[in-house]
Parts: sequence; structure tokens; C-alpha cells
Amino acid sequence: MDKSIATTIWRKNILIFLTSQFLTGVTSMIVQYAIIWYLTKETGSATVLSFATLLGMLPMAILSPFVGPFVDRLNKKALLIVPDIIAALFAVILSVAGTINTTFPLWLVFISLLVRSIAQTFQMPTVQSILPMMVPKKELTKINGQLGMVQSANMIIAPALGAFLFSIVPINYLILIDVLGAGISVCLLSFVIVPSNEKAQIKQSILSDVKFGLNRLFNNKGIMWLTVIGAFFTLMLMPAASLYPLMTMDYFKGTVFQAGIIEVVYSAGMLVGGTIIGLFGNWKNRLIPILLSYLVTGITFTWSGLLPGNQFGYWSFLVLNAIAGLATPFFTTLVMAMIQQSYPADELGRVLGILNAILNIAGPLGLIFAGPIADAIGVEKMFIIAGIGTLACGLANLLIPDARNYDVQLQKRLTNK
Repeated sequence: MDKSIATTIWRKNILIFLTSQFLTGVTSMIVQYAIIWYLTKETGSATVLSFATLLGMLPMAILSPFVGPFVDRLNKKALLIVPDIIAALFAVILSVAGTINTTFPLWLVFISLLVRSIAQTFQMPTVQSILPMMVPKKELTKINGQLGMVQSANMIIAPALGAFLFSIVPINYLILIDVLGAGISVCLLSFVIVPSNEKAQIKQSILSDVKFGLNRLFNNKGIMWLTVIGAFFTLMLMPAASLYPLMTMDYFKGTVFQAGIIEVVYSAGMLVGGTIIGLFGNWKNRLIPILLSYLVTGITFTWSGLLPGNQFGYWSFLVLNAIAGLATPFFTTLVMAMIQQSYPADELGRVLGILNAILNIAGPLGLIFAGPIADAIGVEKMFIIAGIGTLACGLANLLIPDARNYDVQLQKRLTNK
């Protein structure tokens, strides 16, 4: 096949795929934000918000090791489509319940969040394992950056549009936008070509696959340390991140609209960071921008916790979140690109299953204590704890040789192949 034709085919294929991820992502996040703002407005409780976030993360932590083998073996397109349809069905159930009653039953809201998280548990490693099969290896970091741009664009549009719609549309109807997004995404995915992986069709037990993924992850000392440090980073950051709406609406005495603006600004920063990676992503040592990401995130979160609880504090918080958002993709995107380049495509799902479980178990562990602690000492203090913890993670990444030197060694191996 002519090289230019082959390039056109994979670029067109990835464009359709990224478009489908954008549409399903933005509608799903509008609903997610609407539910969180509803809980914030109705309860004003850090404990309720932390529990809601916990339900959103727990399936990823528990199920990821067992999902990985399915990702390696089953039809990847189906693993993207079926969870979308299930999440849309639960959106319909929640909408009907909210229409029949004047308020949503809290237990049903929690079940809906749990189901949405289970759907994402299948979709996230599927997307991560699909990319290396769809694009040339030398383009992988840039395409990861472009996927990060899509996800950041979702997080810019969703809070702003969600806050506007939340103010004019009853939430029981607003939830149905998830059904629209899922329908369009499924139609687009039907046109996406995902190469099959013949080597991954070997029959094995789930436990054998889990053991395989664990061995492959922990035998690679560089990736192992990056994962462990990343887990501590999540443990430190997630409690504060779950309390963003309460920080705006309770501590700064802001509105739902202002809470949405904070999310938009943070995501706009992420879009800029993702754009930089997408355009200039071929660094010789990706650990340098990763360390800068830790430094900037740590400083901005610590500073946020020291702001006064008034409108001046809110506007300062806005600026700090734009800077923190800019730094975020440099950790998430670059580490994922390293992981994708470190394992064959037929093993990647099983390794990512274990890796996602380790990264995500830390979040729920922090969230178990986040709500009660925030209610006791103040939500702003959680940001100081998160910032100092993030700086410690960056220092650990710098001081551990296997983590510090891994990318230089990886890129040498890839160049010599």
C-alpha cells in the first residue's frame, strides 16, 4: 500500500474514534456534573460528596485486574459500545424516578454513579489498549496528547454547558442528554476499524491472567515505581479534587455557575497542556516535564488551601486552577505513553488492568477519610494536604533511580529495535 494512503487511512480512522470519544465524553460529563451539583445543593455535605466520588472510583480499583484479560481477548469495539448503552439505560431509569418523585432517591443516585463507574472501568483500559494498535509507534505520544486534548475539551465544555443547563432544565430531563451522546457515539464507532489481535485468543483462566499482569508490571522496575508513586499521588490529590464544588459553594460562598467556571478553567489549562504535548510531544526524557507537573500541581494546591474564604479568594483560586490544569496532562499523558511503549499490544490490557487497579485503589482509600476530615477541619485544609503530598511524590520520582532513568533507557531500546 502507498505510504501516503496508509497514513490517510489511519489518520481518518483515529479522527472518527476521537470524535466518538469526545461526544460520549461531553454528554456523560454534563450528567456527572449535574448529579454532583445536585448532591452539593441538596446536602451541602463533604461526606456525601466524598462517598459519591468513592462510588465512582471503587469499581475501577476492584474490577480492573479482572477486566484486563477481557480487554485483551474480546472485541474492543463492543467493549466501548455496550457500557455506553448500559449507562444510558440507567440514565433513563434515574430520569423516570426523578419525574415520578419531587426529588431523586439518594440510593438510586448512588447506584447510578456506581453503574457509570463500572462502565468506565471497561472503557478506559480498552481505549488505552486500542491506541497502540491504531497508530504508528512513533506517533503514539502525540496521539495520546490529542486524546488528552479531547478529554480536556470535554471538561471545558461540560461544566460550562452543564451549569447553564442545570439552571434552566429540570435535572430529571437534563440526565437524558447522556442517551443522546451514547446514541451518536455508537453510530460513529461502527465506522471505526480496530485491528484484531490474534495472539490474544489463547484460552487462560482469569486468575492466571491477573498473575501474568502482576508479573509483567512488577518485573519492570521503572514502570513499577512510576505506578506506586502515581498511586500515592492519587491518594494525596483525590480527597481535595472530590471537594471542588464544596470549596467554591461553601468556603468561597459561590454559586453553581461559579463552581462550573472553576471546572472550565481547570480543563482549559488541561487543553493547553494537552495541545503542547500533541504538538511537541517527542521529548528525549519525558521525566523532566513529569517532575515539573508534580512541582506546579503541588504549589498551586497548597496555595489554594491558604486563600481567604471570600470572593478575592475565589478569583485567586480560579487563576491557580488554570495553572494546575496546564500541568496535569504532563503526568497522566506522558506516563501512559511510556507504559504503552513498554509492552506488546497483546499483553497491554492485562498490564493496564493491574496498573489501573493500583492507581485507583488509592483514591477510595483517601476518600474514606476525606469527607469526615473535611467536615471537621475545613475543606480548604484538604488542599494544603494534597499540595504537600504531591510535592513529596515528585521528590520520590526524582530520588528513585529506576523511576528517574526509565524513559531515557526506554527510548534507547525503542531506537535500537
